[in-house]
Amino acid sequence: MKVRATLAAIALSAAAACSSAAAASTVTIPAPKVDDALAAKSDQKMAVFAGGCFWGIQAVFQHVNGVVMATAGYSGGQEATAHYEMVESGTTGHAESVQVIYDPSKVTYGTLLRVFFSVAHDPTEINRQGPDDGPQYRSAVFTANPEQEKIAKAYIAQLDGAGVFASPIATKVTELTGFYAAEDYHQNYATKHPSDPYIMINDAPKVEALRKRFAELYKR
Repeated sequence: MKVRATLAAIALSAAAACSSAAAASTVTIPAPKVDDALAAKSDQKMAVFAGGCFWGIQAVFQHVNGVVMATAGYSGGQEATAHYEMVESGTTGHAESVQVIYDPSKVTYGTLLRVFFSVAHDPTEINRQGPDDGPQYRSAVFTANPEQEKIAKAYIAQLDGAGVFASPIATKVTELTGFYAAEDYHQNYATKHPSDPYIMINDAPKVEALRKRFAELYKR
């Protein structure tokens, strides 16, 4: 989110950002062959994803049917360094992440992964996403249990094996050791600031891609 510093910087990065969003939203993504089944009961489950600025990831998952709540935050580092000014340095081990609380009777973990890989970000980018660069913007799936790890790793192998993307998937599958909610001003940023140039250029196209590509999943 360094690009937010000036509108000029945003404008200069627009082409790269739009290219990144387009790459993620125009590739046909098959459903995962390994997935959990829809649950009979709606006991809530949790998933954590990282893929660039958390504003966009949060905005996408807030529009997925079956998602109860999406919270912007930090994962991968220690609680003491889970603060934006520190994370922005790229030295804390944290990635800007989003915790997704979902209803497993309405959406599976594999479906959430499908959304993540296809429209939420470009999973082939290494330590960057659109105009933002640094390890805090890396692509990662933080797994809460062995089942999530199995599904995530199998799906990455499936997509790489099928040559879905022009480059190998760079997403790291890592055990979740903690999720720390971001500052209040980061929460629901895309919804609260739809006219922000950063949101218009980088994140609104992702939500639109979700609406078009996954009409059955999209909710307003």
